[in-house]
Amino acid sequence: MSSTDTHMDPALHSHGDTHGHGSRRGYRIGTVLAILLTFLPFWLVMSGVLQDRQTTAILIFAMALIQIVVHVVCFLHLDTRSEGGWTLLAFLFTAVIVVLTIGGSIWIMYHLNTNMMPMPDMGAPPQ
Repeated sequence: MSSTDTHMDPALHSHGDTHGHGSRRGYRIGTVLAILLTFLPFWLVMSGVLQDRQTTAILIFAMALIQIVVHVVCFLHLDTRSEGGWTLLAFLFTAVIVVLTIGGSIWIMYHLNTNMMPMPDMGAPPQ
């Protein structure tokens, strides 16, 4: 195989200059972590181990955030090395926009709910 035929060799196939696809070990670790981070919240809820609902909800939310990081690192391969860090920067920008949009929407709905006053004659038959 000549140096011009490297596009035919799957082991040499990579995106960007320095970072290729993930290894089997990375995929296995990611799969095991994803399964655990999916199973644990179900177990917390179904077994009722924790009596405090707020603690259970916080743990489930934390595991969801950890699972997002696992997917991004193990399966999407976003890090500072791939494509000079531009893919990570684009992902972080997207995450900030999504958080601002969701947070702003919740804030607006909360304030609309608290600031809307029911009228005394709403639902009353006309006289």
